Amino acid sequence: MITGDMLIGQSAVRGHKGLLSAINPATHEKIGPDFGAGGIAEIEQACLLAQQACDSYRETTAEQRAQFLEAIATGILALGATLIERAARESGLPAARLIIERSRTVSQLRLFAKVVRDGHYLGATLDSALPARIPSRADLRLRKIALGPVAVFGASNCHLAFSVAGGDSAAAFAAGCPIVVKAHEAHLGTSELVGRVIQRAVAAHQLPEGVFSLLIGDGNLFGQALVSHPAIKAVAFTGARQGGLALTRTAAQRPEPIPAYAEMSCINPMFLLPHALSIRSSEIGRAFVDALTMSAGQLCTNPGLVIALRGLSFWHQL
Repeated sequence: MITGDMLIGQSAVRGHKGLLSAINPATHEKIGPDFGAGGIAEIEQACLLAQQACDSYRETTAEQRAQFLEAIATGILALGATLIERAARESGLPAARLIIERSRTVSQLRLFAKVVRDGHYLGATLDSALPARIPSRADLRLRKIALGPVAVFGASNCHLAFSVAGGDSAAAFAAGCPIVVKAHEAHLGTSELVGRVIQRAVAAHQLPEGVFSLLIGDGNLFGQALVSHPAIKAVAFTGARQGGLALTRTAAQRPEPIPAYAEMSCINPMFLLPHALSIRSSEIGRAFVDALTMSAGQLCTNPGLVIALRGLSFWHQL
């Protein structure tokens, strides 16, 4: 059941900073229920829990984290048609397209589980002690540890693979980082369904509740407030250039600057050369339209700029 609540640790929290609604882009109809937007108090609550969970979670064993990731993957599949139907209503995409994206999401989680078990990402080294040397030297050990809580922002055009349990979240969980996710306004219901899967997996594996929180907020200021919180140690963002740059600036201007891993915008220029246009203009035109409209125009491979030599008219040739 979708309630419209935020998920802060193991609690469902109703926001009181206004109401947000999911919209069916195919019909422009509002999809219930209404979602309560949060504010600074909810950001503070989620970030404090993430901070409290950090030391404990990053010291979990590789097997514990791998099983946690696999439980999320299994839980997403267990949602079955409920998840696909809600995602279809919020995206306007056909079920077949979303089933493929769900498969990618599950595969990402399972891939990171394998990476965790392999352990190579730790970059662990050991220089043995030299007790006979003068002066003597103790053994030197090095390994990578989790940076800290990560703020995750999902993309509007990927309701599963780049969202609440997408690649950024899977990577952070695998590294041992708690996450605080800002649900995207374009897929609020889908976000809650997946968020509840993660919330249950946290509880089932007896992890600290602050390992995962899902926040709902209105506009860029909410996201910037999340990134500004001192408990947040990194930002993962996929989306539009304007929003990504705003978050990147916020991350850089903090008293303690933090890294922002941002995949921002896609122009995808298409270059028309005279010879190609002269011999296969119709083929180029069909391919252009197919690329433009694939997945209702929501794929990041969508061509956004057509460049031709002066005097050439692409549309005239078509």
